[in-house]
Amino acid sequence: MPSYTKEDVLRLLEENDVKFIRLQFTDIFGSLKNVAITRSQAQKALDNQCMFDGSSIEGFVRIEESDMYLRPDLDTFCILPWHHQHGHIARLICDVYKPDGTPFEGDPRYLLRKTLQEAADMGYRFNVGPECEFFLFNTDEYGHPTTNTYDAAGYFDMGPSDVGESCRRDICLTLEDMGFEIEASHHECAVAQHEIDFKYSEALSAADNILTFKMVVKSAADSHGLCATFMPKPLFGQAGSGMHTNMSLFKDGKNAFYDPDSPNGLSRIAYNFIAGILKHIQGMCAITNPLVNSYKRLVPGYEAPCYIAWTESNRSALIRVPASRGMGTRVELRSPDPACNPYLELAVLLAAGLEGIREDLMPPASVSANIYDMTEEDRVANGIENLPSTLREAVILMKADPFMKETLGDHVYEKYTEAKEKEWNEYSTRVSQWEIEKYLNKF
Repeated sequence: MPSYTKEDVLRLLEENDVKFIRLQFTDIFGSLKNVAITRSQAQKALDNQCMFDGSSIEGFVRIEESDMYLRPDLDTFCILPWHHQHGHIARLICDVYKPDGTPFEGDPRYLLRKTLQEAADMGYRFNVGPECEFFLFNTDEYGHPTTNTYDAAGYFDMGPSDVGESCRRDICLTLEDMGFEIEASHHECAVAQHEIDFKYSEALSAADNILTFKMVVKSAADSHGLCATFMPKPLFGQAGSGMHTNMSLFKDGKNAFYDPDSPNGLSRIAYNFIAGILKHIQGMCAITNPLVNSYKRLVPGYEAPCYIAWTESNRSALIRVPASRGMGTRVELRSPDPACNPYLELAVLLAAGLEGIREDLMPPASVSANIYDMTEEDRVANGIENLPSTLREAVILMKADPFMKETLGDHVYEKYTEAKEKEWNEYSTRVSQWEIEKYLNKF
């Protein structure tokens, strides 16, 4: 990532005929927000003087304490390649501050920053490589999203059956224009499902990149007359979209997860990190899998994990350690989905891993067998527990784990759990089409 000064940003705005600047941030649920300003207001924004009404943002503050300030992170400056008809549009990702000059405790980016500082104090740098899956569907005559598709492709298939191929190519080219290093892109298992992988980076940059990625995917899809969705499970009977999260810790320029003298190349730090995540994963699921719909993906038969175990080989386990060793040694968590707030996700994962290191926790033995083929008795005998099966259960487990409140802080914890309980209650009282088809004519 380039490092910019205020003078650099002002010069780039002038040189590239930038007319508007989007000051971006997220609410606690990961929805990207922005305030658009003209170039004449750039100096004011760079001096951290742009204010907005925090009471209008879900999960932020009450109306009587609504004034908030946006502080742009200059290193996130980029020009949006798809806007240039009337001059270019640039963006800056911002941190949210209170009028007294202190960070807003409800800003998800601040929470990740704070946790990264805890890692830095222990001598660690946290690197993350996300694998983001999404669906491309047709729109209706009014441009509204549907779940209809002409796509007939499967895993790694090509056109003409992969009708999203040209859109996916444009996404990759746009991302490269914005400084991303694209490692791979391909059609996924389900019809209309795609994956684009970009190079790992330090965790704050990785979270920023996830939000930028989602913005680019949606914009490119719209330009192709399609709609893109990161909804975890939009189609019954098809695989859902995950966001496998690859993680590693570096210390003094070396991968702290690698030990060449260990039989499998994993260090004690790697085991500690895995153990910390396994200890708290049930409480973290409401963050990593935040929607009612998320739990319709976490079921057997679709490569999504639903049991708590780790492995060095098969893909049925929650945590997998890919074969690469040396600088590429990493831990892959396979349960998160792309609807999560990446700042909160990475904050709780890192905090759990650091706790595992501080307390020298050790995970149970790795599981090499296909967990989906095990009976319930086999899983019990092997000490393999389940992930929560509903959002309601996930929130209950989140509230039962004091670690979650300690990591997220009172503000985010209270606002988040309150909103998710409300979401579940709204869902549980809604009459679904399935119920109409199942019962209307029968009773």
